[in-house]
Amino acid sequence: QGQLAEAGGGSVQVGESLRLSCAGSGRSFSGYSMGWFRQAPGKEREFVAVISGGNGRNTYYGDSVKGRFTISRDNTENAAYLQMNSLRPEDTAVYYCAASTSGVGIPVITNPRIYSYWGPGTQVSVSS
Repeated sequence: QGQLAEAGGGSVQVGESLRLSCAGSGRSFSGYSMGWFRQAPGKEREFVAVISGGNGRNTYYGDSVKGRFTISRDNTENAAYLQMNSLRPEDTAVYYCAASTSGVGIPVITNPRIYSYWGPGTQVSVSS
């Protein structure tokens, strides 16, 4: 059994940055694709970013965060990260990390249903 736990959320002003972390425990997630999703009140869960397992060579981003967010991983720490720059009010949401055995190259990698491990989420609030 494995678990994921997010940290690093908080309240910031427009244009500021935050770095979210996702710590894995109970098993190694080094071979898993690690993804980030977010969910705002009243909205569906939205794909944010994903990084491939192993060396993390492949990444993919949602259109709304492309160029502002960067996903990374550190397998020695069994962790993944999401650097969020130039934050906007529309980035306000609960952010979740997730792990999938599927590869980044498959079209459904943005579908939360293919992720088998989820963290409890961390709140990010951006105010103007």
